[in-house]
Amino acid sequence: MDHEPLRDLPMTTSDIDRDAPSRSDPDLLERLLADPATRVVELRGGRAPQRRDGALLRRPPEPADADSLLLYLGRLDEVAHLAACHPETPGPPVDREERLDAAPFVGLREVATELSAQEASLFATALGLTNWHARHRYCPRCGTGTEVVEAGWVRRCPHDGFEHYPRTDPAVIVAVTDVSDRLLLARNVGWPEGRFSVLAGFVEPGETIAGAVAREVFEETAVEVSSIEFVADQPWPFPASLMLGCTARATTSELVCQPDEIAEARWFTREEFRTEVAAGRVKPAGRLSIAARLVEGWLGARLDDLG
Repeated sequence: MDHEPLRDLPMTTSDIDRDAPSRSDPDLLERLLADPATRVVELRGGRAPQRRDGALLRRPPEPADADSLLLYLGRLDEVAHLAACHPETPGPPVDREERLDAAPFVGLREVATELSAQEASLFATALGLTNWHARHRYCPRCGTGTEVVEAGWVRRCPHDGFEHYPRTDPAVIVAVTDVSDRLLLARNVGWPEGRFSVLAGFVEPGETIAGAVAREVFEETAVEVSSIEFVADQPWPFPASLMLGCTARATTSELVCQPDEIAEARWFTREEFRTEVAAGRVKPAGRLSIAARLVEGWLGARLDDLG
């Protein structure tokens, strides 16, 4: 294989200095808004503007930003970055050619593989925080509306002072192979015909990563696994997950699909997979996701080279 499928996995860079200590400064956002060197990522309905050259638009602050939900994203190349978030959508999606001409607002799923690693991570952080704020406006202890503090990283209840922090839901995603090195792929009940991917599911309270892998695979397909290994992880802010990519070896091969979760499951040899994809009968995940990269690691080739 002439590439490392996990090397350029979107939204996984650690180059951004999150500068967490500065969040407690009550004057931070006001000071950054007054500084023309600050760069702002504007989100409307979870979408951000993309420049004509394909980069994420990071503009200087504007007076209207003070009326938005402001989030301090940290520093990139010593430059402070904010997200200015608005709930409304900026309009319907447009195709790529029109997008690059007009630089309208786009979704992270559409453009993450086009952005630089740093820009994709900035967008993912802003989107994940925005999703959390939208779903946690009220204190779960008393129902009082909460206030945004700590530069957008905490919501505080004014009634009892309790602080609520952004949550991330860990989920395992696993490439299971059998003794013949066939790959297990499945189609969720909500997916269209032909769409197959590796198995995934949320980690339950009190559960390890390996425990979640074994449980999810068995629950969804009745396959037992061993030799579970963690491979890589990926933030997935749709709305608030962290995907924990793993590999595992099946110790059984008979498939029994969980009827309310899995429409069908199949074992694929590499030749069968290539043939089915080329014929259009199997539609794998796009390269944005760690799911596709796990498949590529088994296949030994990029999925977008199979057409």
